[in-house]
Amino acid sequence: MPPDPSPLTSDVRKRLLRIARESIIHHGFPATRFQEESANRSELFEDRAVFVTLTKSGRLRGCIGHLEPQGPLWKAVADMACSAAYGDPRFPPVEASEIPELEIEISVLTLPEPLEDPETIEIGRDGLIVEREGYRGVLLPQVAGERNWDRRTFLEQTCRKAGLDTDAWKDPETRVYRFQAYVFGEKEDLAE
Repeated sequence: MPPDPSPLTSDVRKRLLRIARESIIHHGFPATRFQEESANRSELFEDRAVFVTLTKSGRLRGCIGHLEPQGPLWKAVADMACSAAYGDPRFPPVEASEIPELEIEISVLTLPEPLEDPETIEIGRDGLIVEREGYRGVLLPQVAGERNWDRRTFLEQTCRKAGLDTDAWKDPETRVYRFQAYVFGEKEDLAE
């Protein structure tokens, strides 16, 4: 089992949420200004895997991320926020009038590991990846907890997200992985 993702300080969480929002507002984030402001915050420069989730009135409005680190945490957040707002193929691009209504949630991920025993899945802690024959489905750890799913339902829904039969997770040809995430958002962190 990989270690839990390291928690980030309140200041770093707030800074990342600001980066995400500014990236959405400006269709990208001014890297030069950020690097000057944040040179003494080493955790922002660690290579980390990130997902950014956008909701509006409690409903999903976009969610995009990477399962493997793609660069420094601050840049991954900026890029994924912009992609969630303007590049999630499930939704039309966010319009300027919607931006004030968006709520941002950031998930900083651990590296995925093969799932050996489905009975060890911990709902609310583990996220799942299902892969088979070029198909892949990913569900973040918070999804199963928010929907009150049990382990089996979580596995079935991840298979469905991959475009596979819901029992594909039982097939030895299917690869199943788990990961954890350190999740924070504007509701909690900006209310402090």
